[in-house]
Amino acid sequence: MLNRLNFRHLYHFWVVAREGSMARASQVLDLTPQTLSSQVAALESEVGGLLFRREGRGLKLTDLGLSVQAHADDIFEAAEALQQLLQTPSDERPLRLAVGISASIHKLIAWRLIEPALVLDRDVNLRCETGRTPNLLNDLKRRDLDLVLTDRPPVLEPDARFHLHELGSSPMRLFATAELAQQLKEGFPHSLNEQPFLANAVDAPYVNELMQWFADQGVSVSIRAQVDDSALIKVLGHHGMGFFAAPDVIADEVCRQYQVESIGLVESVEDRLYAVTRNVHSRHPGVQAICERRVEDASIKPDKKDE
Repeated sequence: MLNRLNFRHLYHFWVVAREGSMARASQVLDLTPQTLSSQVAALESEVGGLLFRREGRGLKLTDLGLSVQAHADDIFEAAEALQQLLQTPSDERPLRLAVGISASIHKLIAWRLIEPALVLDRDVNLRCETGRTPNLLNDLKRRDLDLVLTDRPPVLEPDARFHLHELGSSPMRLFATAELAQQLKEGFPHSLNEQPFLANAVDAPYVNELMQWFADQGVSVSIRAQVDDSALIKVLGHHGMGFFAAPDVIADEVCRQYQVESIGLVESVEDRLYAVTRNVHSRHPGVQAICERRVEDASIKPDKKDE
């Protein structure tokens, strides 16, 4: 059908349908009514049916004509949008940015790492995809993503042609509801013994280090829940199901947003962040902005009105 369909004929039909008469459409297109009528007739031959029927001095679309018009609306509205885009200077066109985020990364940090790309001098159309790092790297290889944020240095195949950017790290801090935090602050960290812990189930590197830190302190925590979403862990913590860990760099925002309090800092356990790109030096301004951001600079401080 596409080989037989003449898009110029389709466009002329679309204008006639929009204007409601051959005379008005001929003025818009600067064609004689006879020429326009013959082109609509040619389209009718191509699609195998009548598109208009006469009604008084005007034209009315047939059922087939209505169906063809609906598709033509989509085609030519998209074409007009494309034309407007192509007429816009390349450095003013919206940037398309697709970011893969490892599911175990705390979303407040992910937001702060992505934020520099969203405050560029041009509009950015952002798409985020969360998942496991190997799956995200496959999408990066297929060019479905522009970069991947991960909390573990991935094992890269020699022919992968990926580049790893270290974004820095933050020590971990433990949080709980105000009532539970007050109980656990006294005698920390031994006060954590047999207390309910909300663990990240996505095998985040810091989790294993934290569990080893508990063991080194002689603390045996009771894992109350294993959750593969960092935001949901905080929600459960907010509702008093147990204490949880989050990077110290977002401590202020965690306390404000989830109405919890800090129990204590675990300086020897760190959450490390990396960005993976296809090239050492990406030409994408959004990718460049993200790769230049440091975790230490992603600290979220409360607004003055919240202090």
